[in-house]
Amino acid sequence: MSPAKVTLSTKEWELVNSTDWILTKNQVIDKVYRLFGQQSELYRAELLKHLFLSELEIDLNSPKIAKGEQYRGLPWVMLDHPRHFTVADTFAVRSFFWWGNFCSITLQLSGKFQEKFVGSIKNYFESTIDQTNKSQWFLGTATDSWQHHFEADNYQLITKKDLNSLHQKPFLKLAKKIPLTQWDSLPIFFTDNFLEIVQMLSAK
Repeated sequence: MSPAKVTLSTKEWELVNSTDWILTKNQVIDKVYRLFGQQSELYRAELLKHLFLSELEIDLNSPKIAKGEQYRGLPWVMLDHPRHFTVADTFAVRSFFWWGNFCSITLQLSGKFQEKFVGSIKNYFESTIDQTNKSQWFLGTATDSWQHHFEADNYQLITKKDLNSLHQKPFLKLAKKIPLTQWDSLPIFFTDNFLEIVQMLSAK
């Protein structure tokens, strides 16, 4: 039996015979790495200012930057800082770049960390969600904690009616995103929203 003939479309022929696009892609990924490295230094400096964070059983000094090619078929880069992952307990702030889509920042809590901070998070949103019941933060609604897209089956804008059920979730994810068309605003986006996450965790 003869093997099936594998053919390329015109567009595929153009790409497979070109190096410019893959070299440019690699340059972009390298720049995201540099951005996340800079952000991790800013995050660390902020974390060490807050005694309640430094007292947690997590390593505030070991950021992790990773990349891949196949989140829903597209390249990605992520920074986890701070990060603490066990079977039972999670405390992480994840900065995420997804090719062709957006950048996002996510607070992810489970186990003892969710129990510890859910009250502060509730207090924060009770005081910041305005009278139109709107917030720019999205609440994770899916059962898979490792999904990052913002489709309706994964995230919805958090509202006041959600606040009383935060402790009932198997894990808590709060996220915000920015389109890649706002590339020059990414440092401000990550820094400002990291500071807001710290405010959430310390709200009285």
